[in-house]
Amino acid sequence: MDQMQPLGGIDALFLHLETADTPMHVGALHLLDARADGSDLYAAVGRHLASRLASSPVFTRRLRTLPLALANPLWVDGRVDLAHHLKRVRLPAPGTQRQLEATVARLHAQRLDRARPLWQFFLIEGLADGGCALYSKLHHAAVDGAAGVALAQALLDTEPDPPAVDSGVARGGTEARRPAESAVRLLAAALAHNGRAGIGLLQQAPSLARTAWRGLRGGRLLADWIRHFSLAPATVLNGAIDGRRSIATASLPLAPLQAIAAAQEVTLNDVVLAIVGGALRRYLGERDALPGKPLLAAMPVSLRAGGDRRANTQATMAQASLATDIADPLARLRAVHLAAGAAKAMSRGMQPAFGLALPSFGLPWLLGAAATVYGSGLAERLPPLANVVVSNVPGPPAPLYLAGARLRSWWPLSIVEHGLGLNITVMRYVDALDVGLVAAQRLVPDAAPLAQALQAAFDELLAAALPPRTRRGKARSGPHRPRSRRRETG
Repeated sequence: MDQMQPLGGIDALFLHLETADTPMHVGALHLLDARADGSDLYAAVGRHLASRLASSPVFTRRLRTLPLALANPLWVDGRVDLAHHLKRVRLPAPGTQRQLEATVARLHAQRLDRARPLWQFFLIEGLADGGCALYSKLHHAAVDGAAGVALAQALLDTEPDPPAVDSGVARGGTEARRPAESAVRLLAAALAHNGRAGIGLLQQAPSLARTAWRGLRGGRLLADWIRHFSLAPATVLNGAIDGRRSIATASLPLAPLQAIAAAQEVTLNDVVLAIVGGALRRYLGERDALPGKPLLAAMPVSLRAGGDRRANTQATMAQASLATDIADPLARLRAVHLAAGAAKAMSRGMQPAFGLALPSFGLPWLLGAAATVYGSGLAERLPPLANVVVSNVPGPPAPLYLAGARLRSWWPLSIVEHGLGLNITVMRYVDALDVGLVAAQRLVPDAAPLAQALQAAFDELLAAALPPRTRRGKARSGPHRPRSRRRETG
């Protein structure tokens, strides 16, 4: 990595919109098997991390702000203190799944220290089965979902005893601090970046204008936007939030989900959205809070080209109906399929505009003020553009290992914001879709009923979409992947 690298536009957005109530990091929760030799896992993970720090700039870079916050911060090489970045936590007895989720919810609510590289790992001990869990968090200014998976795969191994990797980092887990960058050099780098961005924007403007004009003249983009865009109904999920979080997890077997998609001629993502729609219909209906108008999901759509492993954010948002007004699960799936396909096509049609580097002078002040105003009560008064964020991130199809310990789960955990108090992120890991539900506790006091509703919606769709014999044949999963982890009550 260059010694100084300006923060990109979308990455900076996550930084400037962050407040104490809205931390902007993403994370993951994993259950871990014990090491085969029975040795201390915490010490082994520390040694492993020290050996892999050079595998990605995310581990070693930190932010430097400009004088008076005139423009976006810059990434600079930083010092890594593993005593800060790797923590040890112990659950109180008896160490249930609910206690684990409550502990992770507390950790997920805490902001990362911007004076250090923007990541932390927590090894959580004391689980009822004698095992451990790993909770990791990385700032969204540093990675998006796809980049986070690539980063994790650089850190993790496909076998329990891989060849040793020498990163050139001392065994103590620290890196020599480079000379501090002067304010003059930082300002000069920002000026150069903003100058290049301004020139690039002027150069690209004619091409973007022609693309927009062709779309508008043909009527396709404008007609699609008019036909599919709408405001979301008001629900208990939408409003101003505080810093408290509620987290729940669930796992759905992959094989029957794929069978449903094949039988109904839809995508796996359509099946996920239909299950989420069924879960929210059930959850809100039981609380007499289900609106007549269908709930809308904000779906992150990756704009990352194949093979692109840069550690930055390359995604936009699409809006799609969850068809929560439809009781029949198959009819809901068909409605979701039509809505999601149109939404993604519209977002990808705007892809050229999202790749532009933009000047950032004044943005820290402007966006920081906007976040403060929106969180002070404006989110309660404006109609929501979406009711929930639903993200489906592709993950590894084969088991992975950390310091010799096998990962048994991969529950992704993401961000909630003012006006969007629920985030449901799904990731494939081995033979299951692992689901992480992150909720603002002010709006959703307990996310566990939502996880239970998700399982019920899956069972309902499975019964409607596949014959019983097919369901039995497809629903099997390996012994290390239980179909649901919602058995414990805390």
